[in-house]
Parts: sequence; structure tokens; C-alpha cells
Amino acid sequence: MVEASGDTPQASVRTRVTVPLRFADGYTTTARVLTFDGLVDGREHIALGLGDWERAIGDVPLVRPHSECLTGDVFGSQRCDCGPQLREAVERITVSGGLLLYLRQEGRGIGLYAKLDAYALQEAGLDTYEANVALGRGEDERDYTAAAQMLLALGADKIRLLSNNPDKATQLQACGVEVKERIPTGVHLSAANLRYLATKATHTAHTLDIPGL
Repeated sequence: MVEASGDTPQASVRTRVTVPLRFADGYTTTARVLTFDGLVDGREHIALGLGDWERAIGDVPLVRPHSECLTGDVFGSQRCDCGPQLREAVERITVSGGLLLYLRQEGRGIGLYAKLDAYALQEAGLDTYEANVALGRGEDERDYTAAAQMLLALGADKIRLLSNNPDKATQLQACGVEVKERIPTGVHLSAANLRYLATKATHTAHTLDIPGL
């Protein structure tokens, strides 16, 4: 464990269990799944240690904070790129050794029902950020304090961040986790998510190389 920095409260590991994983395309790996006590938001976030993750923590592990997306992660929704990003991250982290943080922050933190309400507004012409605001919510309500707590509880105070989102790096560093490198994920385009991804690239500076932008 690394002592939490500044105003970031300490968390501790609660349970460690081994879970074999198998994805729809047949890819398999094994995760060491960790739960925590003392997370600031009281949510049931988990960390998946993948590959030689404990050795990697002694160096600079590859880490992806992945926000829960029921529609994309479980049902394979084409309206976002969450499912393919999750699948990609698990394999890349298994190869290099590191952690996937699965964060219970559905719909950029606004919840499943509100996310689906936002989808309805998008069908009426709003983009993904405008729809959240029209519902009286923030464009992105995700908070990565708990993610930083999880990393520090595991001794990972220096990481390589697997993410296209610069806000994740900014928030983690403010909580005492040094981001030594930010590594983009692949671009998982579909006819249904092109506008969504393009808006992320132009509105919040996600590192997405989209043809035509």
C-alpha cells in the first residue's frame, strides 16, 4: 500500500479471488479480482489484476479505468465503443501486466436510466454531451478519486494509463497517482457510434484518430 496523497482518503483491499475469464470471441485469461473497503463514493468498484500484475506494480503497470456500460459491455451495443475497449484492454493488460479498474459509473456517472433517457434525446438530434445537460446533469459526472484510492491501496502510485480521455489522467494525478505515460486505445468505429466518437474527439479532446476529422 502507498499512503494516500493530499486529500485522498486511504482505502484497503477487502477480498482477493481468482476468476477465469472468457470473452465472446473465445479469448481467455485469468484475473485476480480485488474488492476494497473505504472507497469514498461507497460504490462496489473492483480491480482486475491481469498478467504478471504484482511484478508490474513494482515497476510502472499498465492501467485502464473502465466505467461500467451495461449496454456496451454486456449486450454489445453499437452506440458506443465500450465493449470493444474493455475486450482490448483486458488482452493488452494481460500481456504487459497491470490492472483494469471496473468502475460503477454507468452513463458517465448519471446511471443507466438517465443514460437511456439521454439516448432518446440523441435520437432527437442532440449530441452525447448536450443530451446529458438537457437532463439537468453534467456533461461528464465521473469522479476518479475511488480509482486513485484503489491504485494506491495496491501500491501503484506510478502508472501507464490506457485511455483516450485526458480527464482521467488529470484527476488521477490530482489524487496522488503519477501518470508516467498515456497510451490510447484502438478506435472501434461502427456506423452507429461514428457521431458519438467524433463528438468525444472534438468536444473533450479524446485521442481518437477518426477519418475526416
